[in-house]
Amino acid sequence: MSRATAASLVRGGAFAAAGIAFPFVVHAAWIVNIGVLTLMYATLATAWNLFSGYTGYISLGQVAFFGLGAYTLGISFEHFGIGSGYNPLFALPLVGAGVALASLPVAWIALRTRHMTFAIVTLTLLFVVQQLAFNLHHITHGSQGLALPPPPFNVSTFEQPFYFAMLAVFALALFTCWWVRGSKLGLMLLSIRDDEDRSRGVGVRVTGAKLIAFAVSVGFTGMIGGVWAYYIQFIYPQFAIDPLITIGAVLMAFLGGKGTVWGPTVGAFILVPVQQYMAYKLGASELYLIGYASVFLLIMLFLPRGIIPSISDRLAARRGGRTAGPPGTAVATPSRATLPGGMAP
Repeated sequence: MSRATAASLVRGGAFAAAGIAFPFVVHAAWIVNIGVLTLMYATLATAWNLFSGYTGYISLGQVAFFGLGAYTLGISFEHFGIGSGYNPLFALPLVGAGVALASLPVAWIALRTRHMTFAIVTLTLLFVVQQLAFNLHHITHGSQGLALPPPPFNVSTFEQPFYFAMLAVFALALFTCWWVRGSKLGLMLLSIRDDEDRSRGVGVRVTGAKLIAFAVSVGFTGMIGGVWAYYIQFIYPQFAIDPLITIGAVLMAFLGGKGTVWGPTVGAFILVPVQQYMAYKLGASELYLIGYASVFLLIMLFLPRGIIPSISDRLAARRGGRTAGPPGTAVATPSRATLPGGMAP
């Protein structure tokens, strides 16, 4: 096991222990609610990063699949009688798999485009799904909304089951993101981000890699949508398929560092608590929007590549400065044999 892998596992284990202990240490319901929302956005940002951060294809319609997962769980209550309590939470893998399979035909068409065209296509998909939710009254109840039966959980600990459901999906998404990063699939995705045409030319199965990453990404998004729907117990099209959810997830990924494993998590754990606290303190005047934007602007101004890449660059530069010799010291030159292709230095 490499040192980097061991360090990642240690960080993951420490984070998991802290996440599990959080609702038992903090008993205030509103703080646990912030924890639920933080994990929700951390998972959405991580799922978005798994596709867009690794391939360079910027998706702006991720919330369409969030809403699809929410409506899938809500319709299952109404038409299939999946029960209440913990049963809907145990059905989340089926919800995610269904959303992932439903996304494949759409992704196969959308991924024929690139760059800004792909972003526009996915943004259009968002509004198409939202209009379907408004107009398919016999399935979604349209603007009247779809009600879910209230979970029979203890009022004093009502948020805990949803917190742990969000935590489980988040941990699975984060582990998947970490595993893909070091796998052959991850190398294929990163090569697509760097130069898709060259990757295709050297034999990379570009279409298959993109479809797999997209399906896994929206599968996690659909599962989070299902947890959210059961948590709030009522689904409206304008809230389940809200463009601001996608914008928030994308901003968090960029803030922490897209294309990294922990970047979206860092971005979510900074922005969501700040947003919720400012909304709680300044919500009546809506000044919290200015404060929220200011925090994001300051961080992006001083850390333009995102928090994790910027800090990594500064640490690497500092280590390089310490290892460099004093002025006038001769620096050893690599031998011919150590350079690629035997080229002279």
